[in-house]
Amino acid sequence: MIIEHKLVIADVKLIANFRRYIFYWKKRFSEQPITEFCSVIRTNSEAPVEQQENFFLLCDVLPEDRVLREELQQERLREILEQQQHERNDTTLQRLCMFCNEEFKGNRSVIFNHMNEEHSFNVGLPDNIVYCNEFLDALQKKMDSLQCLYCEKSFRDTNTLKDHMRKKQHRRINAKNHEYDRFYIINYLELGKSWEEVQSEDDRDLVDSKTEDWSDWEENPISAVCLFCENQEDTTEKLLCHMKDSHQFDLLKIKLNLGLNFYQQVKLVNFIRRQMHQCRCHGCQGKFQSMAELTVHLEKEGHFGTLPERSLWDQPQYYFPTYENDSLLCTLSDSEGDIAEEQQQHDNIPVIGEDLSSLEALKQTSVLNQLLYAQTQRR
Repeated sequence: MIIEHKLVIADVKLIANFRRYIFYWKKRFSEQPITEFCSVIRTNSEAPVEQQENFFLLCDVLPEDRVLREELQQERLREILEQQQHERNDTTLQRLCMFCNEEFKGNRSVIFNHMNEEHSFNVGLPDNIVYCNEFLDALQKKMDSLQCLYCEKSFRDTNTLKDHMRKKQHRRINAKNHEYDRFYIINYLELGKSWEEVQSEDDRDLVDSKTEDWSDWEENPISAVCLFCENQEDTTEKLLCHMKDSHQFDLLKIKLNLGLNFYQQVKLVNFIRRQMHQCRCHGCQGKFQSMAELTVHLEKEGHFGTLPERSLWDQPQYYFPTYENDSLLCTLSDSEGDIAEEQQQHDNIPVIGEDLSSLEALKQTSVLNQLLYAQTQRR
């Protein structure tokens, strides 16, 4: 494509499904000129015209390309999570241990736990691994070729290899070998980030810190932004009150009524953020030309507190925030505690038993007896 068609695609390795990506843009290029989508890069600009060349750069700076890449990433994430869940529940695994040839049957965790406990070979938690059989096949292939799994040096026989791995404490895989990336869930979570980048984010600012004195540690105040307007509050409680009073959107009530856990709340918030960003009503899915038109519609139709079918927003793609550093997401609470508290309040209501001293009188006056009698009469 570069040589024949002068088309340069940025960050090809980050595209989750390159085949579908290509088919999509093949169709779009047939509908409109390529210059409508791509930046034009002219080479040899100071040379004579006949020596100049125009290259076309297709990248995620274009909103349409960014949305496509995100959709492909989310679709792959959904497939990976389904595969992981299948392997978690699967009990048909049958394999030999790479180190002692003991046979294991059942769930994948059995053989991983055995290698960890008996041979000190740790590849992480089984639940963080996907495509387990292929992963074990790749490790076994290296062992069969007399190659150390960590430093990847080759040895003349099995005993020398085992001695090397034991003495050098090389009973782990080489984290810098990207051959293993596809076997770890963390590599599928964020578009364009490897597991090393994801893991290093939280600690990046702490590397140079040498003091252990926490006396000057002050928590920065949050600035939570409303789902429907530009209003900001310094506490989540104030923001929730604002949305309830100004927009008739009661997030706490919705959470309790639907029994939403933390992750479902995250998906709901991200769904509404995404719809508002696209000038689309989250309740009826109507599309508008501007945020002002959408706001008028929400107020007129009373759609602020209206939610669509759960299947529309309860999707893996909405694990990803619409905006970076969305403070509202960081302060959501798990509904289990709130539900338990509400249940406890109901449990405190006194229950007064009926007087059992006269059973015959009770049978005649019992509310249950009256209900049963009325139901019999209707039949």
